[in-house]
Amino acid sequence: MSRINLVDPSQTTGSTAQQLAQIKDAFGMVPNMFKAAANSPAALSSMWGSFAALGSGRIGAKLGEQIAVAIADRNNCNYCLAAHTGLGRKAGASSSEMAEAQAGRSADPRIAAALAFAIKLVENRADIAAADVDALREAGFDDGEVVEIIAHVALNLFTNYLNVALDVPVDFPGVKLTRAA
Repeated sequence: MSRINLVDPSQTTGSTAQQLAQIKDAFGMVPNMFKAAANSPAALSSMWGSFAALGSGRIGAKLGEQIAVAIADRNNCNYCLAAHTGLGRKAGASSSEMAEAQAGRSADPRIAAALAFAIKLVENRADIAAADVDALREAGFDDGEVVEIIAHVALNLFTNYLNVALDVPVDFPGVKLTRAA
């Protein structure tokens, strides 16, 4: 049971109605997370705008979803883990690639470096060393991609916190968390 009202899209107007219509077009439904965020038009705009901007970013949708599941698992966010596992599959990741990413691993050294960096950002509350950024560069990421990885982490922290704090009901096929908080 959600700790906050889940906004009924049919009861909205203006920019909130427009954004929820765009979300429905993108997902085929309005996921509960966006219904929760719609309580604040500013929060909904921030969230949806970030998804749109990062979705067309340079690191690609697959890596973005792999980062999302790694972060969701660390934050015990059942909602984001379920949603992003499905979205990762749609972005071309196999089930095993998504399960490995959830655990913070990948057979691809570039993806493994990005996941290790993202996890370290979360676990150390962004208190990282120059060597951590250098490791990303050595894996082939440029400065723009480093910033984009940080942006993905920040967006996922926002969505994880929203879903966990407000106990937003999961409306995607469930995925088991592997890490205890």
